[in-house]
Amino acid sequence: MSPIQLTRTLPADATDAALRADVLHGLTRHPKTLPPKWFYDARGSELFEEITRLPEYYPTRAEREILVARASGIAAASRAQTLVELGSGSSEKTRHLLDALPALHSYVPVDVSESALRGAAETLLAERPDLSIHALIADFTEGLTLPDTPGPRLVVFLGGTIGNLLPDERAVFLKSVRSLLSPGDALLLGTDLVKDEETLVAAYDDAAGVTAAFNKNVLTVVDRELGADFDPADFDHVALWDPKREWIEMRLRARRALTVKIPELDLVVPFTAGEELRTEISAKFRKEGIRAELASAGLTLTQWWTDSADRFAVSLATAV
Repeated sequence: MSPIQLTRTLPADATDAALRADVLHGLTRHPKTLPPKWFYDARGSELFEEITRLPEYYPTRAEREILVARASGIAAASRAQTLVELGSGSSEKTRHLLDALPALHSYVPVDVSESALRGAAETLLAERPDLSIHALIADFTEGLTLPDTPGPRLVVFLGGTIGNLLPDERAVFLKSVRSLLSPGDALLLGTDLVKDEETLVAAYDDAAGVTAAFNKNVLTVVDRELGADFDPADFDHVALWDPKREWIEMRLRARRALTVKIPELDLVVPFTAGEELRTEISAKFRKEGIRAELASAGLTLTQWWTDSADRFAVSLATAV
């Protein structure tokens, strides 16, 4: 069985430092914000897995449909010898691609969680003992240095996660991905598509209230890690469609005027009744918009696949 290589480029205290910086910056600005990455402690990850099984939440099912149906086409178009997955988590979706790439030499999962990387790598290696796995503990939004593995490389960024980045952040991110690619390499990108407001809002405000619990979990994380005294019951979950920007916003709305103390930051944060804290944007895309954003980063859209209901897209782009 091949050994699992693991490289840490993220300092051991990076997560704590990033949380402190994000909370201090986000809760002292107007309007108040917190980044969505802080949803995902152990409980948040469990809640998100539950969300992906909800009838209202179509993106996971739609993307999986594409990957199952198009994996062989993706493999043929990319001819990948190395698969690099950004934000790999459990690597569950990647299995469809790995199955379609029997001659694949190397898999490079990238995630901030060492435990997630080790768990996924051990499972994959048990199934595919000839696969070389070189996991990176890294924040892919901060720039990456990839290990020396054979090309062509296929960099994979699935789940519609690119929609959580603001337009300027997306531009920086796509250029950083382009910098990783050599001639013959490609980017496989998952993007949720613009559709009717009712479908979009329902996907982020389910009848069972699971997304509401997921949204409020960010307050629990801040309480636990920074000694804050947020009471999630003081906030209502809000999901809104912004037709001008073509994105969903998730917010937490204060049910009353209140003050939150965050001792670890020596910070007191006032909220007025009805004041909203933005916790996530989830941009939705159109094909021509994706093409333009890729082109601005030096990437050419070469393949475009959607699910049967045209709700979600997986695209392949190559370096110019």
